[in-house]
Amino acid sequence: MTITGIDALVFGVEDLPRCRQFFADWGLREREAGDGRLRFETLDGGEIVAEPASSGNLPPAMEDGATVRRAVWGVASEADLAVLRDGLSGEPSFGEDDGLPSITDPNGLRLSFQVSKRRAVDIAGTPANTYDNPTARQDRRGTVYDHAEPVKIGHLVLFAPDVTAAVAYYAETLGFVVSDYYPDAGYFLRCAPTGGHHQLFLLQTPDRKRGLNHVAFTVRDIHEVFGGGLHVSRRGWQTQIGPGRHPISAAYFWYVHSPAGGLFEYYADEDWCTEVWQAKAWERTPEHFAEWAIAGGIDGETRRQAREA
Repeated sequence: MTITGIDALVFGVEDLPRCRQFFADWGLREREAGDGRLRFETLDGGEIVAEPASSGNLPPAMEDGATVRRAVWGVASEADLAVLRDGLSGEPSFGEDDGLPSITDPNGLRLSFQVSKRRAVDIAGTPANTYDNPTARQDRRGTVYDHAEPVKIGHLVLFAPDVTAAVAYYAETLGFVVSDYYPDAGYFLRCAPTGGHHQLFLLQTPDRKRGLNHVAFTVRDIHEVFGGGLHVSRRGWQTQIGPGRHPISAAYFWYVHSPAGGLFEYYADEDWCTEVWQAKAWERTPEHFAEWAIAGGIDGETRRQAREA
């Protein structure tokens, strides 16, 4: 069985028009939905769906307010989906949601599975002229982005009231692999042995809350992280923190408050793992969250650090 990543996220929201504007400013492409829903997609066809939080079509919420209500994970083939359906059928929460095998994780998030509908994308980031390869971008100007176009939904970060139980569930039930971790506090998991550093991060806080922390979107390169962040700043959306760089996963990031719940993140240049990758225990410190970062972001007009009045 091969889980390939996040195909779709479904949100229950409180302000549909505001979410529509945010998704468009974020660089997602709107698709016709109807039925009082919004449907946007990344370049590879990953879907962001939103409908009113009061809708009877949505699974129960993990938390009050706007938040993610369903995560749809892709698998590689019909054969994989059959194996998964058979393996999950004994779970107490198992059901067929719109024809998709579905379960509820220990955090209360509904998970569904489908043969992945994401498509290959023929795009390339800007090569970096490193010391050992100074001509990777020979006779070619570096790209400057005036906005971002997210390539895919990269990962989901959830607050878990019992992180040990949640990690065990994803590992034992779905075959997720731990890439790195804060002992007894936070676990970075990838959905297959080979792939990006993590598609899921489970985090336990001292008050053991549950809910959505953020959704991360992969972009082409670090320059698109900056261009996207500056654009959403110009559009009036509030940066939480970024740009910055994570020591764990090595990715560059920019986090913005989302009216759909939690934060949305642009990121690029994460570690790529295979079976030989060794998970490492990290002390949970600010330095291990960010090698460097700008609190409040950069103002899109002045190109200087944003400061509160």
